[in-house]
Amino acid sequence: MWCSCCTLLIVVTNARSAPPPAAAAGDRPASGAGKRLRQGSPKKRAAIARAAFELFVAHGVAGTSVDAVAAEAGVSKRTVYDYYGSKERLFLSVIEDAEEAYAEQFSEILDRTLGEDSALGEADDIEAPLVRFGCELGTTVARSVGRAAAIRLVITEAPHFPALLDRWRGPGIEQRALAERLGELAERGALAVPDPVEAAAHFGALVTSSVNHRSLFGVVPVGDAEIERIVVSGVRAFLRAYGPHRPVS
Repeated sequence: MWCSCCTLLIVVTNARSAPPPAAAAGDRPASGAGKRLRQGSPKKRAAIARAAFELFVAHGVAGTSVDAVAAEAGVSKRTVYDYYGSKERLFLSVIEDAEEAYAEQFSEILDRTLGEDSALGEADDIEAPLVRFGCELGTTVARSVGRAAAIRLVITEAPHFPALLDRWRGPGIEQRALAERLGELAERGALAVPDPVEAAAHFGALVTSSVNHRSLFGVVPVGDAEIERIVVSGVRAFLRAYGPHRPVS
């Protein structure tokens, strides 16, 4: 979610200049590594990605060897290189896959709670659907082990992989999707939103970011009642700024 942007900003300054960790001799691709990569078997590719993600989370990129990934995935080391080219490419691909999966989940929650087919009431009743959206999203943020692990992995590895910051597109994609939906609600008179992008950022800071901080990105268990309390408080603060009766400046 875009609420991880604030945390990522802490590492951005050094991330562009920090050198990547040196690859172990066994992790350097063979002389043919510049060749065209194979798509290969989807089953093998999924097994490699799953094994790599688990090992990167447990040991970091520098502490994970291609040999270990191959052994965990039940494939040869050559197959890992044929599919991904290098450990660094594998890592970036794994992060992209994790973000795409979460973006799909985010879109489903957004459509279900704030979409045209959702149970949206009158303009004065916008608090309830916003709370539903926040609670569903907050629960996903607090309890998705994979999502939490991906965020922590990005924060840890960003200083060593400048390309990671370029590929970490998720927060921007999700913020734009919410901004578009908030703009649509404003057109219906349900909100007063002069700048939908800024409003989406404020919603993230007041609602999902608070859940993230409370759960330490999925590390600390947070109950349903606590998530709802955080979300309701955040949504009400959001509506004080963007509620339908507020004049649009």
